[in-house]
Amino acid sequence: MFTLSSLPRIPLADWIDQFVDWLTVSFGGVFNGIASGVESFVDAIVQGLGFVPPVMLTVIFAALVWLISKRGIALFTLIGFFIIDYLGYWDAMLQTLALVVTSVLISVIIGIPVGIWGSQKKTVRRVVTPILDLMQTMPAFVYLLPAIFFFNIGVVPGVVASVIFAMPPTIRMTILGIQQVPEDLIEATEAFGSTTSQRLFKVQLPLATKTILAGINQSIMLALSMVVIASMVGAPGLGEEVYRAVTQLQTGTGVETGLAIVIIAIVLDRVTQNIKLKKSRGNA
Repeated sequence: MFTLSSLPRIPLADWIDQFVDWLTVSFGGVFNGIASGVESFVDAIVQGLGFVPPVMLTVIFAALVWLISKRGIALFTLIGFFIIDYLGYWDAMLQTLALVVTSVLISVIIGIPVGIWGSQKKTVRRVVTPILDLMQTMPAFVYLLPAIFFFNIGVVPGVVASVIFAMPPTIRMTILGIQQVPEDLIEATEAFGSTTSQRLFKVQLPLATKTILAGINQSIMLALSMVVIASMVGAPGLGEEVYRAVTQLQTGTGVETGLAIVIIAIVLDRVTQNIKLKKSRGNA
């Protein structure tokens, strides 16, 4: 009786291992350069923020939130960051912020141009869409394996895994925002003789800002959710404290660290949402 198990097995796992080994050997210098640059950038953020005393930096953060967001969120930032400092997780919080900021910056720098390109070219969109589906549905733990091979353990594989996990919303929402621009406006710009770049930068992108910022907001939340997973490959920060608490069954420490992560998540989410609302009012 014929069964699928009787067919010769395709050595897919062996092919992938060979491909990863080939990349590691052939592009080892490139990966080392990327690792050095990312690690230096993260260290610069941590050292720059760590140079300022916690109380003063908390006040600065709250003042910035007040300027770009609402008074209530600024007050929550002030109280929340004081709580984090009081619990003794200030340094870990700075490392986590550096990890998230680096991941989101890379996601935005790569994601928005790819999204713009995909919105203008149907062929690019057909190629990018299945890749984004793969990036979003693949378990996050799988990203850590090749990242360790390419960049060893530490903060860099954590950043790489966070970028892969967090980039798809930025690309998708950029494509969606530009495609949602009303057709009559596009036809009007064409009637006035606007070039493709003029139509993109003066009409499509300004009207798509609200949707693009929503995608960046989702990328920030996804990057922050990778904190604990990234700690499994040596990434420092609050995720490292959570991982240590889990492995040592320290419930109290786990709850404290989780509270610190929740505070950061709420602040980042509310601030980016309110930036989005202000931009949308300006466009209106």
